[in-house]
Amino acid sequence: MQIQKPSLLLVDGMALLFRAFYATAMTGQFMINSKGIPTNAIHGFTKHLLTAVSSFRPTHLAVCWDMGSKTFRTEMFQDYKSNRSEAPIELLPQFDLVKEVVSSFDIPNIGLTGFEADDCIGTIAQQAKGFAKVSILTGDQDILQLLDEDVSVILLKKGYGNYLVHTPESFFEEKGITPRQMIDLKALMGDPSDNYPGVKGIGEKTALKLLKEFEHVEGIIANLENLSKSHKTKIEQDLEMLYLSRKLAEIKCDVPVSVTLEEAEWRFVREKVLDMFTQMELRGLHRMLPLEEEEEVIA
Repeated sequence: MQIQKPSLLLVDGMALLFRAFYATAMTGQFMINSKGIPTNAIHGFTKHLLTAVSSFRPTHLAVCWDMGSKTFRTEMFQDYKSNRSEAPIELLPQFDLVKEVVSSFDIPNIGLTGFEADDCIGTIAQQAKGFAKVSILTGDQDILQLLDEDVSVILLKKGYGNYLVHTPESFFEEKGITPRQMIDLKALMGDPSDNYPGVKGIGEKTALKLLKEFEHVEGIIANLENLSKSHKTKIEQDLEMLYLSRKLAEIKCDVPVSVTLEEAEWRFVREKVLDMFTQMELRGLHRMLPLEEEEEVIA
């Protein structure tokens, strides 16, 4: 009989928290508790987390976080993400408090100064994929470069419980390239949300065409003479930025973070979680907790 591999769900904490915040902030529903602290992002984050646990039933769980805006990428390129505005004042106190909620479930919070949550996710996925089926919950398409036989990506869609689950096969069907080629794709076309340009004048359609023909950036450079005059000129003019953009696009999978399966095992003490919900005045979430008998099955 084949032994079932553990299933590790890695959660992009920032992606869930920001999504939860803006879903209610637009209408001014900040859910201010009696201490005067907004809890809308924490409430929505927890709802997303418990909905995903109910949908995918992982045996193990960890949440990864950004640790400030300065990273090795901003050292390489000072304009990296410089187009992003400061976090809204109502969100600021929720950054630390949401981690307390995660800790109340005995789920590891993972983050490292100088690196992004993506780098922590990539590193742990790399460490765990030999002995666990890894899935990554996020709203960020950059993570798709990590897809492989033992790593799937669950992209959050609008609302709760709506997901698009990607495997290497489904990614190839959609884009016609492999997940690793996504790094070269972003190197060519840039990323407006992360504020790096890639090669000016080359969009996704052209980038995909070049990668399907020449595989990677090196293949394209080696065949510059075979490109159209327009594409050749654009790439030659932005060669330095092409290489820099590729470094910015690639998720680091060798960051000094780790988590053991024992630490990440999904089991929680109901009273401890309920106490935290009461303390923060997170109403209604207790109804989403797995029932006692379900907890035993999961554990």
